[in-house]
Amino acid sequence: MKQNPSSVQILQIGKKTGRKSPLFYMLRSWQLYVLLAPTILYLFIFNYVPMYGIQIAFRDFVANKGITGSPWVGMKHFQYFFSSPQFSSLLVNTVRLSLFSLLWNFVQNVTYMPYFISTVVLVSMLNLFLAQQDGMINQVIGALGGTKIDFLGKAAYFRTVYIASGIWQGTGWSSIIYLAALSGVDTQLHEAAQIDGASRIQRVWHINVPCILPTATILFIMSCGQIMNVGYEKVYLMQNSLNMEVSEVISTYVYKTGLLNVKYSYTTAIGLFNNVINVVVLLLVNGISQKLSETSLF
Repeated sequence: MKQNPSSVQILQIGKKTGRKSPLFYMLRSWQLYVLLAPTILYLFIFNYVPMYGIQIAFRDFVANKGITGSPWVGMKHFQYFFSSPQFSSLLVNTVRLSLFSLLWNFVQNVTYMPYFISTVVLVSMLNLFLAQQDGMINQVIGALGGTKIDFLGKAAYFRTVYIASGIWQGTGWSSIIYLAALSGVDTQLHEAAQIDGASRIQRVWHINVPCILPTATILFIMSCGQIMNVGYEKVYLMQNSLNMEVSEVISTYVYKTGLLNVKYSYTTAIGLFNNVINVVVLLLVNGISQKLSETSLF
């Protein structure tokens, strides 16, 4: 009876033949995979097992019948969503907020503390700063002789407030990543450039920028992969009846329709549509980046 080789035998065979399979490298570094196992298990349980519920997007889900007991309706909910009068405005609002956020978040300045502020606290601060009557910004405008502005009550200002506050809050995380990338730049490159008479601006442009460009590209690709994921929490907290025409996005619509109006199948279909768009955009941007800069996620 033929027996499978043990891990020790696989390592010995790999050393003798010189042909090293992926299993050889895994066995050689098995301690690292043991440390990685809890993370993989966590991702599998909380990210992949719940994907079983995606099928309710194709069913008329009834809670007391369960997922498999609910009738199969195919693409009914997708067709209903695509043909609904709200589809175009929801899609446009979501894409606009995501694209503007992606654009301005990519050119952030160095700061740390706002990243550690929760979304609820951030929106509360916005309400205090931007209040029309006694907000700090409007008090300054009034002191300078200007007319106070209702930043939170006018739809025209919603996107600007949302994106600007997002830049302020999220700058810290990207700054840490870029500083970590800059710390890996070889100091000998700067020393050689200084000897050759390069100025500070020239050293930044020809040394620092090329060194952090792969990191920036990866961050940009990952951001593009979440282009349809405008988090409902902040948008929902900033919403009011006066700015609803530009603040209602897919995530807030799913929350209100799915949880408050108990339309689970319909909103699951919308969520699946959202994720498919994210995957397509991620693959597209990743492919373009790989061709243009040879830097990609995979």
